[in-house]
Amino acid sequence: MVLTTAAGPSADPYPAPAPVAPLVLGVQARYDAVRADIAKALETAKRVRDSGMRHTLEAFAGRQFLSFDARGTGRAVEVLGDLEHADRVAVVVPGADSDLGNFDSRKWAGGAARSLAAQMRSVDPGAHVAVIAWLGYDSPSTLGFDILSDGTAKDGARGLRRLVADVRSVNPTARMTLLCHSYGSVVCTNALKGTDVQAVALFGSPGTDGPETVRALGTSAHVWAGRGTDDWVQLVPHARLFGIGFGTDPVSDGFGADVFDAGSAQHSDYLKPGTRSLLNLSRIALGRDSEVSRA
Repeated sequence: MVLTTAAGPSADPYPAPAPVAPLVLGVQARYDAVRADIAKALETAKRVRDSGMRHTLEAFAGRQFLSFDARGTGRAVEVLGDLEHADRVAVVVPGADSDLGNFDSRKWAGGAARSLAAQMRSVDPGAHVAVIAWLGYDSPSTLGFDILSDGTAKDGARGLRRLVADVRSVNPTARMTLLCHSYGSVVCTNALKGTDVQAVALFGSPGTDGPETVRALGTSAHVWAGRGTDDWVQLVPHARLFGIGFGTDPVSDGFGADVFDAGSAQHSDYLKPGTRSLLNLSRIALGRDSEVSRA
């Protein structure tokens, strides 16, 4: 998390982002508009001497962001690759404790997306790949009450559906895959119904937030699930009581997902370079289903 010396939540110094035009009116225009928002936020970080945010935003300069908001713990949606002409688009949906300060870390949205993009190009050098790092919701803290229920996930799901619709407006034919980690898998299961994607992978998941089977998700997407043998999330009770908890385990036999081999992945290491989990997730994102090793 970015540590600010400037102000607490009641006096956030950062400006709201400017309204953006629909993506269909120009992808490059969107990138340029968001760069302007990042530049304004950087000016604020310098003015209020917020060294953590300043370091983060300086690293964002010149990159391709579809949206950005420095307020609170922050939001950012970055594109790696040519979104308009890709034939494979993968969206990395991170879990709890995600914020602007850790965005580029290997274990979080931006860093994980870079690992995935590199692996996809290694598996299929001829594929035209775009990977989206989607921190498009207010990720809950594992130390807060929000992590115990799905309210934040439902809000995030609305934003994720908007992202998919935006991408479809400029690239209607690409194969789209959602790669959903931990609490991000709760966001994805809430977003799937009516969302135009071809595959979804739920990994390190605390539960599916209601649906007890793949059929109940209301999607035609190919549903995958995986959990590393060293992931502590296997100790989380898969139950839901008085609105607390997330219910069905997506790797359970009764749910009906295709379970991929995630090796010995720990909870935050599914997209770590050199791992079996990353290799299989890249194959899923590429649509190379027959090459995915099963658990």
